[in-house]
Amino acid sequence: MKSSVQAHSHSRKTSGLAVMLLALVCGTLLPALANAQAVYRIVGADGRVTFSDKAPASPAKISTLDPSGKEVSSGGATLPYELRQVVNKYPVTLYTSKDCAPCDAGRSMLRSNGIPFVEKTISTQEDMDTFQRLSSSTSLPMLTVGGKQIKGFSDSEWLQYLRIAGYPEKSQLPAGYRNPPSSALVEIKTKPSLAKTSDPADSIAPPPTQSGPSPSNPAGIKF
Repeated sequence: MKSSVQAHSHSRKTSGLAVMLLALVCGTLLPALANAQAVYRIVGADGRVTFSDKAPASPAKISTLDPSGKEVSSGGATLPYELRQVVNKYPVTLYTSKDCAPCDAGRSMLRSNGIPFVEKTISTQEDMDTFQRLSSSTSLPMLTVGGKQIKGFSDSEWLQYLRIAGYPEKSQLPAGYRNPPSSALVEIKTKPSLAKTSDPADSIAPPPTQSGPSPSNPAGIKF
């Protein structure tokens, strides 16, 4: 009888200790999870992927990852998996300027076809100088699909490149998706920096060459 009482008492002490340990673990982990920082998945114009806890000023594409690793688009909606794969491999960038009717037409065409894209505006002489170095032209708009440059607006030509890259014929964008706001091609510098900055011209490949037409690719576009 005495042995049974002692065993029961030992069991109660063990149970109480387990409850205290559980409370201590919860008290430690919950604040850490609440303070977890967002992580950004950054895809450059050359297709290179990097991760950072700080959003860069002007990447080709930014995807925000929540603490669980789930990607969140700029509008708070997640892109479908297949479309996300295409965007990561061949990000689309539109180069425009103000009071440019072809630029407006190109922007509307991308939106109406459900193409996620980043827009870079040319508004200063520094912007234009940089744009001329990377494109060997001053003509706007210009579209890049991955590293391919398409100069001037042509509805059929733009769609041809987008379809060959893998963008779907019908929009698959979620209802809540929004493209990032347009930004200047050249970032405004508030203070001098000793670190070497990369030239945007280094991240964009030369214009595409055509070879080997096929029934699905009559123009012979090759990525």
